[in-house]
Amino acid sequence: MNWLTNLVLPKIRAAVAKREVPDNLWHKCPGCGQMLFHRELEAGLHVCSGCGHHLRLPPAQRLALLFDEARFTPLELPRAPQDPLRFRDRKRYADRLKEAQAKSGRNDAVLAAHGTIGGVPAVVAAFDFDFMGGSMGVAAGEALIAAARLAAQRAAALVVVPASGGARMQEGILSLMQMPRTALAVEMVKEKGLPYIVILTDPTTGGVSASFAMLGDVTIAEPGAVVGFAGARVIEETIREKLPPGFQRAEYLLEHGMIDMVVPRTELKATLARVLDLLTRQSVAPAPLDAPGLELGP
Repeated sequence: MNWLTNLVLPKIRAAVAKREVPDNLWHKCPGCGQMLFHRELEAGLHVCSGCGHHLRLPPAQRLALLFDEARFTPLELPRAPQDPLRFRDRKRYADRLKEAQAKSGRNDAVLAAHGTIGGVPAVVAAFDFDFMGGSMGVAAGEALIAAARLAAQRAAALVVVPASGGARMQEGILSLMQMPRTALAVEMVKEKGLPYIVILTDPTTGGVSASFAMLGDVTIAEPGAVVGFAGARVIEETIREKLPPGFQRAEYLLEHGMIDMVVPRTELKATLARVLDLLTRQSVAPAPLDAPGLELGP
């Protein structure tokens, strides 16, 4: 019976055993409910082929999308104190951080890099919503400040791509302090006469929208992105009125003059390169009136 037990039975079990299928092969579109195959989704830049809904894009893919030839050099970001308030709710904040770090492979919610966009030197800082909702704590603030400093040193444009639920409540007042700190970092770039571009993605809310996210020289948004401070339900309960359709969506903000343009993801790189070219192009000084060959008339 050994040949049956050792040879035949394992082959039978292998033939009839259910193959394990990874749970991330298919993604459901939040807009239309269509099931999207992961390769099709990646090829389409995480945009639904059925309804055009823009799903959230991981920060590494975001950087590859924006930089020329998908080439960029990641910034070595400063390390911030872990769990400075020793916060605990249902779980210790330190444990939540470890889980998010193990899942993402990064220390916090911001990934920054430098390279060129349309031939123009640029530093890009992109948020990862999957890292604790892209919330802004001390580490995220330090990352944005480091990106701004590098942009000022290299005479490069600064591009920020927020995707955040706001300040990180587990860091209390320390997270709120990042609002003025990041605003000052943006001002440092602007004082150098360098472009500061913001690309609003879904969602951009809370303390992030109340600070650096609304200070761009040019503000671009992806279609359908939710942008605002408080949530629509909270606003309705506060003012006791029904909000208009599409409130806090990118298209609504464009219509009311809050942002400059809404650009589909497939056109984002070309649009950004064109904007940076316009903002960094050296203006040609007009020729003096007595220049040789210039006819002044009788």
